[in-house]
Amino acid sequence: MTLPNQLTVLRLFLTIIFVAARESGMPWGATVAAIAFALAVLSDYLDGVIARRLGCETDFGRLMDPLADKVLIAAALILLAWSHDIPAWAAVVLVSRDFLITGLRQLALSQGTVLAADPAGKTKTASQMIMIGFFLLRDAIGEAMHITAWPAWIVAIGQVLVAASVILSIYSGWRYASAHWHVVVRSGRG
Repeated sequence: MTLPNQLTVLRLFLTIIFVAARESGMPWGATVAAIAFALAVLSDYLDGVIARRLGCETDFGRLMDPLADKVLIAAALILLAWSHDIPAWAAVVLVSRDFLITGLRQLALSQGTVLAADPAGKTKTASQMIMIGFFLLRDAIGEAMHITAWPAWIVAIGQVLVAASVILSIYSGWRYASAHWHVVVRSGRG
């Protein structure tokens, strides 16, 4: 197994650690969760860089890398909704958009067409990572400093980050789907 593929598998294990730590209620659980999430994001970055530089892209990596990303992000969004850090509807919008675009890409692939990632999608992903990172870092700081209630300005930052993530997610999903709608039309004829 190539190093990038090992990093992808590691990301799946880090996701399990992230979820377990976040939900454990154990001392320093929020801090362990934040560190596991940060390491998972770092592994995502590194596996892409290494695969491109060493030219060792594989079918496993093409399938599992985006899947591992979706599992990590979906897990984080579900946990944030469960803890009422973000509204449940926002988590549903963000996760649904990713599943719909993944479905569109799989449909295109079944027709022999590879749909490249869109720059707006990369911006959407960055906004989600920043939003999730904000809440995880906030909780880790709260755990270390024994803070149970946050000032209004911290709450407002969180709300702005959620709104930005939802808006960018809807925009990038619409942009991607409208650019590749011909794939859906073509599949309906066959």
